[in-house]
Amino acid sequence: MCSMRVKRVSFSSRRACRDAFDWAYTLEDIGYTGWEVVQEGDQCLNQDNIDLVSDIHDTTDLELSLHLPFSDMNMASLNPGIHHEILRQMTDYLELASDLVELAVVHPGYLSPYGAQVPDRAWEQNVRSLQQLSDIAEEYGILLTVENMPDLALVFGRTPEEIMELINDVGRENIKMTLDVGHANTMGLVDEFMATCKDHISHIHIHDNHGTKDEHLPLGQGNIDWKHVFGELYHYTGTFVTEMADPKEGAQCIEYLKEI
Repeated sequence: MCSMRVKRVSFSSRRACRDAFDWAYTLEDIGYTGWEVVQEGDQCLNQDNIDLVSDIHDTTDLELSLHLPFSDMNMASLNPGIHHEILRQMTDYLELASDLVELAVVHPGYLSPYGAQVPDRAWEQNVRSLQQLSDIAEEYGILLTVENMPDLALVFGRTPEEIMELINDVGRENIKMTLDVGHANTMGLVDEFMATCKDHISHIHIHDNHGTKDEHLPLGQGNIDWKHVFGELYHYTGTFVTEMADPKEGAQCIEYLKEI
């Protein structure tokens, strides 16, 4: 049981899993109420494993969400063939998971070498991509949430102002924000994100770092003031997702949450 301020806590694994999903049956025993399925590597949903994931959904009380793929996936790609394939895969995953999840997380795009020469065109492509995905997600009853990014050059969505501009430019009711507190900390903008974006936050990722790079440490092992963060987010009733390497680190997060 977590603290009174954190009731819904989901687990997301960042590590490629050879025995994909077997560990998901242990999450409730650790103290988790949900699982965020990450569309990367061996964890990626496909026709061969969808029955196993459906069984986890049906035989546990875990609330499932979906993190759309991000490796090699640039929503702002100006290469027509590559861009078409990215949206095709994203669409297929939304359809595949439509009976299991009601929320999906997506990363904004970034400037390729060509995109950096024409950043306005890349931004417009990013907006069009999110509009299309938002519309498709809505057809399946899935809320699309765009995530703020860490301090990496050429990536869209690193500041609260840019995330809000992106959401406003997309102009869809079915797009909200995933606040990644660890990412915000690498920018030194945790308080600014919570203040500026509070009315649009529908999902939150939590992991720790020391403010200089995206370390994804268990809670309490970096310099983020979690008591302050949870106090500022008192109005939030959605899920907090720990993004850890494995359930062992996830258990450390649950123990930390019990103490605050």
